[in-house]
Amino acid sequence: MTNSSRKQAAPCGAWASPITAAVVAAGSTPLSGVLLDGADLFWLAGRASEGGRTTLLRQRGGEVEELTPAPFNARTRVHEYGGGAVLVADGRVWFSNFADNRIYRINPTAGAEPLPVSEGGALRWADFVLDRVHTRLVGVREDHSAGATYPVNTLCALGADGRQLVLDDGYDFYSSPRISPDGKQLAWLCWNHPGMPWEGTELWLADIAADGSLANGRLIAGGPQEAIVQPEWSPGGLLYFVSDRSGWWNLHRYEHGVVHPVCPREAEFGGPHWVFGNSMYGFRTDGEIVCTYIENGVSRLARLDTASGALSPIDNPYQEIRELRVSGDTLVLLAGAPTIAAEVVRIDLASGAREVLARSIEELPAVGYLSVPRTVSYPSMNGRTSHAFYYPPTNADFAPLPGELPPLMVIGHGGPTGMASSTLKLATQFWTSRGIAVLDVNYGGSTGFGRAYRDLLKEQWGVVDVEDCVAGALHMANYELADQGLVDRERLVIRGGSAGGLTTLCALAFHDVFKAGASYYGVSDLKGLDADSHKFESHYNEYLIAPKARADAVYAERSPINHTDKLRRPMIFFQGLDDKVVPPPQSEVMVDALRARGVPVAYLTLEGEGHGFRKADSIVRTLEAELYFYLRVFGIPLPADLPAIEIENLAA
Repeated sequence: MTNSSRKQAAPCGAWASPITAAVVAAGSTPLSGVLLDGADLFWLAGRASEGGRTTLLRQRGGEVEELTPAPFNARTRVHEYGGGAVLVADGRVWFSNFADNRIYRINPTAGAEPLPVSEGGALRWADFVLDRVHTRLVGVREDHSAGATYPVNTLCALGADGRQLVLDDGYDFYSSPRISPDGKQLAWLCWNHPGMPWEGTELWLADIAADGSLANGRLIAGGPQEAIVQPEWSPGGLLYFVSDRSGWWNLHRYEHGVVHPVCPREAEFGGPHWVFGNSMYGFRTDGEIVCTYIENGVSRLARLDTASGALSPIDNPYQEIRELRVSGDTLVLLAGAPTIAAEVVRIDLASGAREVLARSIEELPAVGYLSVPRTVSYPSMNGRTSHAFYYPPTNADFAPLPGELPPLMVIGHGGPTGMASSTLKLATQFWTSRGIAVLDVNYGGSTGFGRAYRDLLKEQWGVVDVEDCVAGALHMANYELADQGLVDRERLVIRGGSAGGLTTLCALAFHDVFKAGASYYGVSDLKGLDADSHKFESHYNEYLIAPKARADAVYAERSPINHTDKLRRPMIFFQGLDDKVVPPPQSEVMVDALRARGVPVAYLTLEGEGHGFRKADSIVRTLEAELYFYLRVFGIPLPADLPAIEIENLAA
């Protein structure tokens, strides 16, 4: 039944849906690392059935070939988040292998096994490029052998004979080494603690001497308050980069010692450096860039004339473009949309023809069960405007009961300086296809909305994110007219995991808007985060919460674990028993407090799970338990096949 007049009326939350927990748990194939080498296209794909390893695939002449068979795992852990694990150039391939940290070389035409070219062990590599003049790789090396608290990061060269030459050191972090087309200059990014790379980075340029060392190194842009990402050389030898000096991540060009803006616009042509190798623009010719940029949370695709700065849109169906590579008229994207799961696609810029090379989800539910979100902007605290994607309940077979408004689930993304996108996610459609609306919030601090918006979270984590989630829920409940809400104000819920779990717990402890909540391994004790931070994030809380001199007082004030007496709404907690980031006692203190005061509470622990649930049966169990919890709390009829869980303090 697809005609709305023939739909069956049923209570929201109780609609039957083909998007089961098992379908969600089957998940998708993680796709990343799109690359081009001449006519050859490459991308990385996760293999859940093989222990989650990442393999490199190549398309040549219409045939797709796996270049890194098991047990190779094309992945690096530099900065812990990795990225930039593969280089393709001149018909050859280099990749970092996760198990031994070695770089391996592949000659695909010879059909030989990958050959190690680095020693690996305590030395990790990422973001390497080919120095053709000196027959070597230049990349970021992270040395874990010094015995210090944190590893040492350098810009380093790796010769064909395995010898290593440190090109630059002294900074806490390095990224993005890029060699000029003539091989005579090297540009790179670096930054120091306590800053994060979306706060400020430095762009350096040096000459490459005859012996391969660097000479005449000079700082050409950036600093503690200017975040630069993705330096690239044009075919003609001019250095381009993305800087937020204007308040937006815009393209700039370094020419004759002067930095020139290329296309000033209130849009983001770059993103935060969480992983290496991100690419949001590339050169079609010396005078034309193909780029993607974000406006109001949605990706656009365009040609950019480097002389005039004019943008010409490129027609495409995508609303999120994560990666982009260009070679002549060939454009390859990693992209998605509300009804398109993430996919690798090739576009012929001359003809406009589009070919999908790989899909993260091969078989999607029928479109009648997919909720298409719309962007909403709404007023929040202190006069600011926040942003979100609103997903209305959608089901080909069901409609609400007459006069019924649906429950609303508010989701706060992780990061917390991340960004919610509108690309199809089955985990969201699980709820909307059952009659529960979803608001996926890009609260203050999210990327994609300019520097000022990103900096709203500075020293305000647990405040601004919470206020924007609360304001979003109230906006949808009182949409446009006080008597014209889109959702039921008495059935507002909030959920989140890890950092989003903190947002959830703070919203329920410090505001009386949500009627229930779900915490997935949520942070309840901020002080506990510092003890386990790796180098990349070891000063992150100084930005998010407070400098160390006054951190303890702010931690105590904001940590929900210190305010359990303010939790009055039903909650369900999910906790991995092997979680070292948010150990079980953090959740147990919250559960015990609710239990003692007679507030309905459920607590599910999972053996063998850490910080984030990866097992299919864990995902099925938690989703079904969360659904059961909401249906019981709101008195919505229960499906006969939905497993029951124990909810303490809830009347039968």
